Amino acid sequence: MPWNEDHYPASMKHLAPITRTKAIEIANALLVEGMDEGKAIRIAIAKAREWEVHHVRRIDG
Repeated sequence: MPWNEDHYPASMKHLAPITRTKAIEIANALLVEGMDEGKAIRIAIAKAREWEVHHVRRIDG
């Protein structure tokens, strides 16, 4: 089931909105590739946090 800004895994609740959006995008792409939902969520959160460090914080800071 694809996720969106209104419906996403509870484990993404604590992420900043911009990071959550990226995690949702990554998780949905992984699901399309056939990855297990739990694994897709874990990987998406990790990759979105990496993305945040390299892109969002550079812009803000």
